[in-house]
Amino acid sequence: MKNNPISATIDFDKDGIQHGFLKVPYSSNTSAWGSIMIPITQFKNGDGPTALLTGANHGDEYEGPIALFNLARRNDISNISGRVIIVPAMNFPAFQSCDRVSPIDGINMNRTYPGKPDGTVTQIIADYFSRILLPMTDIALDIHSGGKTLDCLPFAASHVLDNKKQEEDCEAASKAFGAPYLLKMLELDSGGMYDSQVESMGKTFVTTELGGGGTSTPYTVEIAKRGVDNLLIHAGIMDGTLTPNLSPTVSLNMPDDRSFVCCEHRGLIEPIVSLGDMVHTGDLLAKIHNTDRTTCEPVEYFAKRDGMVIIKHAPSIVSMGDNLFVIAEVV
Repeated sequence: MKNNPISATIDFDKDGIQHGFLKVPYSSNTSAWGSIMIPITQFKNGDGPTALLTGANHGDEYEGPIALFNLARRNDISNISGRVIIVPAMNFPAFQSCDRVSPIDGINMNRTYPGKPDGTVTQIIADYFSRILLPMTDIALDIHSGGKTLDCLPFAASHVLDNKKQEEDCEAASKAFGAPYLLKMLELDSGGMYDSQVESMGKTFVTTELGGGGTSTPYTVEIAKRGVDNLLIHAGIMDGTLTPNLSPTVSLNMPDDRSFVCCEHRGLIEPIVSLGDMVHTGDLLAKIHNTDRTTCEPVEYFAKRDGMVIIKHAPSIVSMGDNLFVIAEVV
């Protein structure tokens, strides 16, 4: 297979603190022999496990970049044994343009793994993670939120896996992260996801959804910062004691696709329920008003299962095919 064209300006085998870039060759109208410079930091102190910490897999999600840019500025790694690789904005072009997907090729990074070394910019970055960074990794954390189109309760999540020992390890790491909610997550389309790539390589993987609406809050940022430290402590990479969430963690489960409420109309959402509300099968969740005329009755959407509302559509205008709500069972 062709070699990946990305070059790192740091030495992954060298001890100490290093700041640098992943240089992605990219010839454009504004820079004929240019490169996309993705910031990267490594802390390495002797032997030990390796953690790979990433944010902005989607470019409009901000808790991850804020927590990881903060982490990268630490100048004392005496309490670290092993290696921490920090990429605050893995989809750097999308992060710079405040978009979910890359403005260069229009590809969703979290649906293109394992990537291609001779593909588009997004595919090349995905291939570099798949073939260079992940093989040296023991535990990976990918910090997400809902971006501009969703709002989420702050949760850490793991998946059901064929390898039950790996599933237990992922769930334990997700619990250690210390978010207010802990979710056993069902993906509608897991093909091409970073999650699936990491898990297929036998690694311990934690993902999150920590908010949304295309912004962040002091509350969700603090969850991300605390969670990063907790994960490193749990992995045995950083000395310290886990800092739990102030209130007991609520465990949630998404056993099947009845958790998802998909919109089949276009219009204006009148919400009936809020994030964190408990609902029962048949409860009214929202009304969708036809905005093209004033004579139509709104279309009503109902819960398909008992549970807690954990994700909702963020903008008040909705289109056909949009995800309206996600409802999870409380374990």
